[in-house]
Amino acid sequence: MAKLSVADLELDGKRVLMRADFNVPLDEKRRITDMNRIDAALPTIRHILDQGGRLVLMSHLGRPKGAPDPKYSLAPVAAALGERLGFEVPLVADLLSDEADRAVAGLAKGRALLLENVRFYPGETKGDPELARAMARLGDVFVNDAFGAAHRAHASVTGIAGHLPAAAGFLLKAELDVFGEILSDPKRPFVAILGGAKVSDKILVIENLLSLADTVLIGGGMAFTFLKVLGHEIGSSLLDEASFEHARKAVETAKARGVKLLLPVDHVCAARFAAEAEPVVSGIDVPAGMMGLDIGPKTRELYAEAIAGAATVVWNGPMGVFEWDAFAAGTRAVCEACADCNGTTVIGGGDSAAAVAKFGLAERMSHISTGGGASLELLEGKVLPGLDCLNEKV
Repeated sequence: MAKLSVADLELDGKRVLMRADFNVPLDEKRRITDMNRIDAALPTIRHILDQGGRLVLMSHLGRPKGAPDPKYSLAPVAAALGERLGFEVPLVADLLSDEADRAVAGLAKGRALLLENVRFYPGETKGDPELARAMARLGDVFVNDAFGAAHRAHASVTGIAGHLPAAAGFLLKAELDVFGEILSDPKRPFVAILGGAKVSDKILVIENLLSLADTVLIGGGMAFTFLKVLGHEIGSSLLDEASFEHARKAVETAKARGVKLLLPVDHVCAARFAAEAEPVVSGIDVPAGMMGLDIGPKTRELYAEAIAGAATVVWNGPMGVFEWDAFAAGTRAVCEACADCNGTTVIGGGDSAAAVAKFGLAERMSHISTGGGASLELLEGKVLPGLDCLNEKV
């Protein structure tokens, strides 16, 4: 379905209420350590400003408990936006206040302000219609560019769209275009790489991708549930017993549909879960008293070979505990294989995006999603509330 885009709107002189995703990481001194989410919103921001819009920005940051908390203030974001845009971006402390009305009324064409963290209001995460109505009073049109929050039916994501003409920003549209092609008409061979801890976290993605992909690679902690189901020893590795039947069904479905389901054939193990633990390479069976914390060298070669021949690659979830150098080789190998692949490589946000950044390979990927949870739900075949609520393009 074609949704209204910010490029379709007449913006000159209009109050443009834009939901962005400025949920950026901060260090202990509240300095932004990664500007990617701010930079990703700039094309939409600059378009609105260039068209003479009066831009009212809003976002969440972290998980405050429905009340103002200095720890989660958007003040660092306002400062960073000011530096990027070349003019001061005021931070309005309370969007429900008369101060907010005055600030928006006095906003000049081609200028922007930022409303304080929307999660300072308990009604935000509950999708409170009265809060959404109060937010909507500050705009003439609504633009959602927060792909990272598009799977949430929150007041600032879906509620405002019931009161104002609602369009997608450039970032949201780009994400939807990328995933839309993957889910409807991917170039083949299509290889899906799935990692992470539990089968239960990814079971809907696995089921959906088994109807779309030619090859599915499984890594991370959830691989051990599959291996256990197939009769292998897994030592003290992570096991998701509640998902035995899901794993067994996935193996059967892959076989019935002719999908290659690749599992690790060796592992990097340790006797304890610690960064300084001694890494030991095992075969497909994990020795008693050991736990698998990464895919082994033979698996790295196997997976790299599968990725090399792909026309489309989607990756969601690390191969092991990549935050620890001793157990990062598997995730690094997948990163490098994706970077070397001549096909389209899509990284599904979250830990996968963090891994690509850690290994300095981000610029060699076709697309890195800004929303881990949202991309996961798209890969599950779900409709995102933050997209569904936008106006159709006539």
